Amino acid sequence: MTVRVRFAPSPTGYLHIGAARTALFNWLYARKEGGKFLLRVEDTDLQRSTDESTRSILEGLAWLGISDYDEEIVFQSQSADKHREAAARLVREGKAYRDFTPKGERADSNVKQEIAERARAQSEGSGTDHRANPYRDLPPEESERRAAAGEPYAVRLKVSPEGRTSFADAVYGEQTRDHSEIEDLVLLRSGDLSPLYNLSVVVDDIEMGITHVIRGQDHLTNTHKQILIYEALGARVPVFAHLPLILAPNKAKLSKRKHGEVVSLTTYRDRGFIPAAFRNYLALLGWSPGEENKELMSLEELKSLFSLEGVHRSNAVFNFSDSDPRQWTDQKALWMNAEYVRTMPLEELLPMARGELESAGLWRPEYGAERADWLGRTVELIRQRFITLKDFTGQGRAYFSDEFELDPAAVAKNLKKDAALGELLPALAERVEAVEPWNVETAEHALRAFAEERGVKAGLLINASRTALTGQAVGPSMFDVFEVVGRERSAARLRSAAQFV
Repeated sequence: MTVRVRFAPSPTGYLHIGAARTALFNWLYARKEGGKFLLRVEDTDLQRSTDESTRSILEGLAWLGISDYDEEIVFQSQSADKHREAAARLVREGKAYRDFTPKGERADSNVKQEIAERARAQSEGSGTDHRANPYRDLPPEESERRAAAGEPYAVRLKVSPEGRTSFADAVYGEQTRDHSEIEDLVLLRSGDLSPLYNLSVVVDDIEMGITHVIRGQDHLTNTHKQILIYEALGARVPVFAHLPLILAPNKAKLSKRKHGEVVSLTTYRDRGFIPAAFRNYLALLGWSPGEENKELMSLEELKSLFSLEGVHRSNAVFNFSDSDPRQWTDQKALWMNAEYVRTMPLEELLPMARGELESAGLWRPEYGAERADWLGRTVELIRQRFITLKDFTGQGRAYFSDEFELDPAAVAKNLKKDAALGELLPALAERVEAVEPWNVETAEHALRAFAEERGVKAGLLINASRTALTGQAVGPSMFDVFEVVGRERSAARLRSAAQFV
């Protein structure tokens, strides 16, 4: 049997990181098993579904690198007739019935009596009967007549009061629920006969040949109802695997409404995360590679190591702080992204750095031509302390532009520390301009010789030069900085920095 899985988002907003993780786990499972990964856009909520949300979801999946769907994208709204036909078939077969109860009408005396009996039975611990509907056993001829006459109705599945549904969830194990706890499910709404979620998802999964349904734990209670529909339609029930929830720091469920942009996948794209790093982080939210005990994993490693057995039953916690900009998202996500920035192959990082420089208006054509080697050396030099791609145009702006700000804390620490720097920096600039050839070794020799001549510690000049050339208090080796910034720009910045002493 070929594994066939699907990701089925609703286009009612941006791609939530919980939904993105669900998509990733489906994709990894399909690739691990040599199966098919399908996308179904569940756009039946016409009031809330938007083309913009659909584009956002597709862009988010593409950014994660999991948009290689194995078949055409399915839009659920285009299958509504199939959903209605499935419900009509169940009515014809006596497995469902038309419920002509008018909207908003109070139950008649017989139904009231049934409700009272149910309440009494429940209080006595004998279960709940949800089947007190006067139309449940309406003769088929009368049901057809009333429907033909235009009387509005809903369609409900007939759920036997006896028995139970059971299934072995691939994550949470055996799950059982008595039929007495499940109402006669509404399949089609009264009036417009629009299909409800449980019917639509089952019919679509049957139509698409889905073998494994991998989705969030919040769908676990729906599964018993959906199994009843599979069985009524005579279809094979797929394997279910429910994923642990992702919780906020206060252990509430992570949500778009409550937590805003921090749970949007596009936020991480726009704030300079590397797709592979965030994909790696998402994979570890509720899953572990077992004995491998690895955290940094390539895409090939994720595919080879992923298994449903490795999915946790306990919920994952996504830590972030609304009040601390340094902890705007989970620290592990930031750490992992920094590791990718620092260690990924330079040839993979350079196009991303270029994208950031272009978006900030700092890219120059020569960086892709005669100064390509310089660009590679510079990116290799400065990436070691960066956390996101935005750092190339933030902390690293001074390497690509002469218009940059000096960090006030760095100025206070390294330029205002010694009044003598007001005279030393311009003099050092003059010495720098005479250095030939210009490289790491000659720049270091010039600075240290100048410090010795003036009777000051080389560290005083090194630290002052760092702030003068980069605006920062810390960074790469200062003599490497001198080399990539260049002789003329270094001298000009040393002179300019004297005004801050």
